[in-house]
This record gives sequence, structure tokens and C-alpha cells, in this order.
Amino acid sequence: MTIPILGFVAYSGTGKTTLLLKIIPLLKQKNIRIGMIKHTHHKKFDIDHPGKDSYRLRQAGAEQMLVASGKRWALMVEMEDKLEEPNLEHLLAHLNQEQLDLILVEGFKHEKFPKIEVHRPSLGKSLLFPDDESIVAVVCDEPSLITTNLPIFDMNEPLPIVKFIEKYLDT
Repeated sequence: MTIPILGFVAYSGTGKTTLLLKIIPLLKQKNIRIGMIKHTHHKKFDIDHPGKDSYRLRQAGAEQMLVASGKRWALMVEMEDKLEEPNLEHLLAHLNQEQLDLILVEGFKHEKFPKIEVHRPSLGKSLLFPDDESIVAVVCDEPSLITTNLPIFDMNEPLPIVKFIEKYLDT
């Protein structure tokens, strides 16, 4: 892997996507080209919609469906009826890393790669970092409640998180 990868992990409903929606534009302002991989627990999600030609062709049996325009393209790959979760390493291989400076990952908390934990004490969930050596920082809505040697950031202040990511890219 030649491109730095950094994950954002937490229990569902903690605010990973909301945080990333604040961070990504700030990274983009710094001309950092970002690839993104997001895990979903919805087994049969669709980016395509019923009635569209590409959806109908995929439903008819196309195992891979690539939809392209002058502005973007998307590839849908059917995974048969496999029950196991997708492998992050396998998914990373599908990104065009020559056009990226950083790969952000939302989810895949059980895989070993550098991750930032997002935590909200009010949800009553346990912290992940004590049992996961690959967590490199913690983002929290109540940072004073966390005790660790890891860097801790307030999730309502995205700029220090962006500075941490920039420093991470330089190492």
C-alpha cells in the first residue's frame, strides 16, 4: 500500500459520517486528493434505482455493472450470496491509488489498520481503543471524560483533527 490509509471507527450512530462531512472539505481545501471506502451493514444496498436501465441489467444477471458518464463512473459488483463481510484489502485494490493522496475508511473496525475512534459517552458504548492497538487517536464530544496517552480531539472542532491528519500524512 503506497497511499496512507486512515479509518474512522465507532459503533453505529456515533457520528462517523457527520464528522467526515466536516473533515473532507477541509482536507480538499488543502489539495489532498481523497479516496473513500465506507462499510455498510445493509447486505443488499443499492446505489442504483429500480427502473433505471443499469439496475434492470444488473437484476437480469450482470455480475458486474459499470455505469459511466463524462462526469463520473460507478462499478457495482454482485457478491453472490456470500455471508461474510467484505475484506478491506480486497476493496482497496479497486481504488486508483495513482490519483490519491489519502484513503479514508469509515468502518471496518475489526480490521488492523490505522484508525481514529469516534466516541460519544452519552451512548453508553464501551471504548474501542483499549482493545485495539491500531487506533491512533480518539475523537469525542466530551474529550475530558477520556483518559489515554493517545491524542484526543473534540468532534465539534474539525480543524485540529485535520492538522493531525496532515501530520499523519507527513510521517
